[in-house]
Amino acid sequence: MTFIRPEIIRPPSEHASYYLPLTSGCSNNSCTFCAFSLTSLGIRDLEDVKREIDAMSLYVNNGMWVAGQPDIVYAILQDWDGRKVFLQDGDAFVYPYPKLLEALRYLNAKFPRIERIASYATPQDVLRRSVEELKTLKKQKLGILYVGVESGDDEVLRRIEKNTTHDEMVEAAKKVKEAGILLSVTVILGLGGVQGSKRHVAQTARILTEMDPDYAGALTLTMVPGTKLYEEWQRGEFELITPFESLQELKGLVENSTFTKCFFSSMHASNYYAIRGTMPEDKDKVLSQLNTILARKDPHLLRPEFMRGL
Repeated sequence: MTFIRPEIIRPPSEHASYYLPLTSGCSNNSCTFCAFSLTSLGIRDLEDVKREIDAMSLYVNNGMWVAGQPDIVYAILQDWDGRKVFLQDGDAFVYPYPKLLEALRYLNAKFPRIERIASYATPQDVLRRSVEELKTLKKQKLGILYVGVESGDDEVLRRIEKNTTHDEMVEAAKKVKEAGILLSVTVILGLGGVQGSKRHVAQTARILTEMDPDYAGALTLTMVPGTKLYEEWQRGEFELITPFESLQELKGLVENSTFTKCFFSSMHASNYYAIRGTMPEDKDKVLSQLNTILARKDPHLLRPEFMRGL
């Protein structure tokens, strides 16, 4: 089957990276809220990956273009500083381990000045790997994994068909940290709906505390046409929280999570209001911001609906 290069979907912190596709779509393509549920997982041939790395090297070192490589390769390379690589797509860490290791070794051989390689990963991907395997990847400069936690509430996780549990995600986090790899997680405000909001916040604050990530980001649920959750919402089976209720959830997460040292933010474009801070040092400052905007309840202080996005 021909591998179709995916569109670039990456964490905000990977804005300066080269985007190297190993996969397209996601192995857990069942999450009811996610656009990846409308796609199938694609696995790229390792030799094709190596050809792209060779083309990258020829361009960076000799200014040469290789026929057959897509224009996007050279568009990215023109602004790339050679420091970071992000492995696409939504679940590149599902790439078979021996091939993943070989791809990283090949990449580092061609670009020894690379400082960090990154990837999205499902908790299931991490649990399939031993700590020693993770440490081996760390030696090949895999420096950070981005994991979508979404919720700490097992009932929400079951309903959105996440195919993992609270305890499994905590176990995966411990393996990542034991291997010395940075952990960045995302959670989704509003995913419990109106009825499940209180428990969603409480259990998500608990899982953030137990996972104790280096980075945590809160997104706000955005309905994607065609997904199961969108259809539930259209039928009246799922009730969306309001923008200010989403900020109340955000406040609950900040208030009830305990971190060793974590950069926590809601800078993503899906959110109605952006906060950022290093926890626990900035906890009081962030809570003061949220308390002020919740007390005023002025819609003009929120990001307009037309400016929100995935």
